[in-house]
Amino acid sequence: MELLKRVIEEKGTVLSDQVLKTDSFLNHAIDPRLMDAIGADFARHFADQGITKVITIESGGIAPAYSAALHLGVPLVFVKKAHPATMTSPLTARVHSFTKNREYELCVEQSLIDPGDRLLFIDDFLANGDAFRGICSLAEQAQASLAGAGICVEKAWQNGHALITSLGVPLYVLASIQSMSQDDGIVWASQPSQ
Repeated sequence: MELLKRVIEEKGTVLSDQVLKTDSFLNHAIDPRLMDAIGADFARHFADQGITKVITIESGGIAPAYSAALHLGVPLVFVKKAHPATMTSPLTARVHSFTKNREYELCVEQSLIDPGDRLLFIDDFLANGDAFRGICSLAEQAQASLAGAGICVEKAWQNGHALITSLGVPLYVLASIQSMSQDDGIVWASQPSQ
């Protein structure tokens, strides 16, 4: 998605060869027009997949997932990273956060995902695919299926892309980064087959 790439180049900050700061428009402060365009693009791409719900993980994925769900006309479920006292029948999965470099427990109220649901996973970043693994576990526990994965920004040198495609889940990436550094900035990957 050329619009997202342009915004990343103009407003993103490369902090290291592993970390891209996008908090002024994607995952802390939100650019509503950009989010609308992102959601519309995901919805167009997955329009024929029979999506019944969009699913994401708090908090970076919520804005693009909300926009995609709105454009698809389906509900959004966001998975929590901590077990609130109000959750009575949770599904859980343990995952490792690349950004925070720690383990946490994903949890979602079981009644929010129906058996047979066709889920579209939307997230802001894809690194090693640990968040995706957690979503796969939750979907399996709920007897639902993953009908697609939409990623705003992919770090192509890490394992997430290969993981998702190896499981046969349709993957759509808006901005794929081949490499980045403070000196050279961002090198965009040629989009892999999706």
